[in-house]
Amino acid sequence: MRLNRSVKAAVAVGALLLVTACGSSDDEGGSPSAQSGLNPPDLKAQSKLGRTEGQVNLINWAGYVEDGSNDPKVDWVSDFEKETGCQVNSKVAASSDEMVKLMKTGQYDAVSASGDASLRLIASGDAAPVNTDLVPNYKDVFGGLKNQEWNSVDGTAYGIPHGRGANLLMYNTEKVKPAPDSWSVVFDGASKYKGKVTAYDSPIYIADAALYLKATRPDLKIENPYALDQKQFDAAVDLLKKQNENVGEYWGDYLKEVSAFKSGDSVVGTTWQVIANLAEDEGAKVEAVVPKEGSTGWSDTWMLSAKAKHPNCAYKWMDWIISPKANAQVAEYFGEAPANSKACDLTSVKDWCETYHAADEDYWKNTAFWNTPIEQCLDGRTDTKCVPYAKWVQAWTEIKG
Repeated sequence: MRLNRSVKAAVAVGALLLVTACGSSDDEGGSPSAQSGLNPPDLKAQSKLGRTEGQVNLINWAGYVEDGSNDPKVDWVSDFEKETGCQVNSKVAASSDEMVKLMKTGQYDAVSASGDASLRLIASGDAAPVNTDLVPNYKDVFGGLKNQEWNSVDGTAYGIPHGRGANLLMYNTEKVKPAPDSWSVVFDGASKYKGKVTAYDSPIYIADAALYLKATRPDLKIENPYALDQKQFDAAVDLLKKQNENVGEYWGDYLKEVSAFKSGDSVVGTTWQVIANLAEDEGAKVEAVVPKEGSTGWSDTWMLSAKAKHPNCAYKWMDWIISPKANAQVAEYFGEAPANSKACDLTSVKDWCETYHAADEDYWKNTAFWNTPIEQCLDGRTDTKCVPYAKWVQAWTEIKG
């Protein structure tokens, strides 16, 4: 589950599965690694803004569109409505699958898509290209979030970056010694902590196993943990089935993971920075690190519906949510690194961006951001087929028994 920054926030939080494969735009940033096989419809981005339509209908993760109704102190929607005249109607989605389903209805203007949703929306023509020139605050988005595989295709931008986070290794400093620097502690060495290992409850976690095998099994020739041929995929699944014997609990609810580390029921496993912070604040003796093999991670993108009835208000919203003040607010409330570089000067916690490595592009270079596995291998191979996401879902059920 994606989580809200505040433990007290009574908001339902959606389960994230994984993220896309797409290409580049003409702004600064990365370049596509492999997009062969992804052929979205030939849609054109809006060339200019017209009059706002008076409302905008959004699909979003909990904590992304706050108007004070969940917490009177948390509100970046009301000022948007006053400034633009666009009334915000938001729908919290519980999963990426739900986001895709809702976007296909044509009733929504924009969505805060994770990559698995964004790739499907792009390929199906449900998401429209975006004109970043119509989003003034885009210029201040960190370069490492622009032109990436989860928000652009073949030189065309399909979304506006919202924020990012890495999946870390958390361990009990009193029970796990020596301090681990490798994912081996939850894979090949997991039996040492049998019954007290925890793992993220989602098919996306197969990529974590693949990332570890990329470093430890060079014979498998894994280049991209989201581009696995059958042999590579089987190896990752086998590793996770062996790990399952030592897992005490798979977590999706961040409160359960915090509680498990406080009680000692869990002593080592995957986590997010915000969970580590909360666990430490509540007295758990924990540390969270990026292991030497690197880590997986997530980044969300605001995408425009190709059927948007209120596209001008949607563009206004995309610009607003990445404006320095609003982006700082949502980053702190949700628990992530903001997308806008100027947001770092406006967070209430002054070292927020340092803690979440917002501007540390070297840190993110070791992060394999979630992508959606498709048959056309995302690592550029054309002589084989890779295992698509549907089979990841089936395998995850088998892994957990």
